[in-house]
Amino acid sequence: MRVLGVDPGLTRCGVGVVEGVAGRPLAMRGVGVVRTPAGAELGLRLVAVEQGIEQWLDEYEPEYVAVERVFSQHNVRTVMGTAQASAVAMLCAARRGIPVALHTPSEVKAAVTGSGRADKAQVGAMVTRLLRLSEPPRPADAADALALAICHIWRAPAQNRLQQAAAQNRPQQALAQNRLQRAAAAHAQNPASKGRTA
Repeated sequence: MRVLGVDPGLTRCGVGVVEGVAGRPLAMRGVGVVRTPAGAELGLRLVAVEQGIEQWLDEYEPEYVAVERVFSQHNVRTVMGTAQASAVAMLCAARRGIPVALHTPSEVKAAVTGSGRADKAQVGAMVTRLLRLSEPPRPADAADALALAICHIWRAPAQNRLQQAAAQNRPQQALAQNRLQRAAAAHAQNPASKGRTA
């Protein structure tokens, strides 16, 4: 499995490609950052993020794209930029038919370090160790992108089993829903009369 991890951001959008399967050693295929100038117009910055992600998709041809799920922050401006960059990454993947998975920061930290409260230094150190790198990727956005890819590779088998179970259960849910709708329709056509006299 080859996964492109995207740590979304307007100024620095971390990107990293990891290949492997759960339970076996993983390999980094590439890591970097898509940068945009802070003073540039928002639309141009989003285009730059799109072009950068498209280049990564062209070069590495991932099977999946894992994007950090945007979460509430105190700084609304920061969260808006993160959300916009995240949407660009999802759009680029969807345009190519590549499945996208969203992972929260705490999910990624827990998957990589064992603690959902780990700091960036701990994440970087574990990414370095797991991928057998000589030093932590810089900046931290790049390490976070690799952590996202690792998290997805490790969580994908469990998620796939859940999706398959849900898919198998859908026909039964549809049948039950259909029965409820028929019962409601029958009741609406022939309601029990109240106070009927013999």
